[in-house]
Amino acid sequence: MNTLLIRQTVVDLCIALSQRGHFSGTGGNIALRIDAQRIAVTPSATDYLTMTAADVCVLRLADLAPLEGDRAPSVESSLHARVLRARPDVQASIHTHQPVASACALLGRDLEVPPGALQRSLGARVPMVGYAPSGSSWLSSKLVRKLRADTNAYLMLNHGALCCGPSTSTALQAVEDLETLARAHLTRLIDARAQQEPQRQPALQRVTDALAG
Repeated sequence: MNTLLIRQTVVDLCIALSQRGHFSGTGGNIALRIDAQRIAVTPSATDYLTMTAADVCVLRLADLAPLEGDRAPSVESSLHARVLRARPDVQASIHTHQPVASACALLGRDLEVPPGALQRSLGARVPMVGYAPSGSSWLSSKLVRKLRADTNAYLMLNHGALCCGPSTSTALQAVEDLETLARAHLTRLIDARAQQEPQRQPALQRVTDALAG
């Protein structure tokens, strides 16, 4: 099977996520399932706006052995592989540093998801994965323990987020829906703080306005 199309899809997704502000510079990464044995993964330390399909790495899912591509794969390849092995229904795994959800990742708490479209996309709760260094097996082990078949978004403490889905479009939608959920959550926290500390209301209102975009 020629992998050019799916490697180009990785490039297109990275550009789209960079333009949306969910990737920044070389931060953030993607893995797409090619078939039962192979995945396509973003290369390490590569500016996504200059990346080409030839830069995308093809790895064996079972042990991350390199199959195609000359560049080193993302340090988070193991994180994505653990998701794709544990969730055969998942086609796409996206790790972002999206700004608002990443702010929620500093708070150390799960996010409850209201019933409706967001819950159908993300699941009833966005779990918080405990801190571990980026790229470590410790981090991927912590994430795997939180994986659920009905949950497509995860926060990683002091790090960022991971979203997944049965297609690239559903995984991308989960990224956007997580940002919407996080924005509403932070806005509620700031409003509550403003009620408790009226003297800070002007400053807190500026933060709320910035969140609203």
